[in-house]
Amino acid sequence: MKKNILLLFSLFSLHSFSQHKYSKEFSFLNDNDLYISTHQDRYYTNGVFLTYRYLSTKQPERMAKKSYEIFIGHQMYTPFKAIVDVMEEHDRPFAGYLFGGFSINRFYKNESVFKTTIQVGAIGSPSFAEELQDFIHNLYGFKKAVGWKYQIKNALALNLKAKYIKKILKDNVFDLNWSNSVRLGTVHTDFSTGLYTRIGFKPLESIINSIAFHGNLNNQSTSFENKAEVFLFFNPMLHYIAYNATIEGSFLNSGSPVTFDVEPFKFTTTFGIRFTSNRFNIGYIVNYHTKNLKSTRVPKGNFYGTIQINYQFNKA
Repeated sequence: MKKNILLLFSLFSLHSFSQHKYSKEFSFLNDNDLYISTHQDRYYTNGVFLTYRYLSTKQPERMAKKSYEIFIGHQMYTPFKAIVDVMEEHDRPFAGYLFGGFSINRFYKNESVFKTTIQVGAIGSPSFAEELQDFIHNLYGFKKAVGWKYQIKNALALNLKAKYIKKILKDNVFDLNWSNSVRLGTVHTDFSTGLYTRIGFKPLESIINSIAFHGNLNNQSTSFENKAEVFLFFNPMLHYIAYNATIEGSFLNSGSPVTFDVEPFKFTTTFGIRFTSNRFNIGYIVNYHTKNLKSTRVPKGNFYGTIQINYQFNKA
């Protein structure tokens, strides 16, 4: 079985071993609990993210390179069952979050990454979460979701985020990196810290040139190539949650009919595989998080899956 898996990865990456420079990228990422279970449909039940990423034409002195991102995203949350109509039985609020944003990725020569992001959007009915869930349920033949009339009330969403990643150690096929992030805004305010580990099926790229941290864009001014990558990764994180509008309701529009207090500390971990195939890089990820709100009916932990597909273009 192990030999078959290794052969499969080799075939996927066969056309990637020739080295090129690609400076632009489109990315599609989808979170959904259907990717780990055909019957689970609860809590953070769907997320869709579309990103256009491109390399800066300027090269600051201390940086190996810099890139920019323009993105739109949508996240959807429901109770343990989306077909629960009785408000008193909701163990989590219905909530939708629609946003767009801009990010700057800075890749430093000392093998660290610093990313800043601004997001603007809306929570509540302007997110069209109810309509999107109806479409998904019709597509898969599920029962119609009910209870959206009790969703978190409409409010402006404005969030800022900073993320810092630093290499701790690295050898040929294993590395360990320290990852930290902080968010501040009208939807999320929290702090996270943890580790990101890669185990390579072939020699690992530096974190500033890896698909792991979107560092794989290059042009003639960079000393890197867009090399083939195949690796497993593991990313445990500890979070301190000060505020979450999709659970507590927004302070900009109080009176949401169903709200809960947040659990201040949350543990998450993601593990999965990432690999390149010609101009594509692909990932399958399993996500786990502990209970994030104070409800006696919510289980101690929850899983969902992620599929990610990126396409590079504009060969230098």
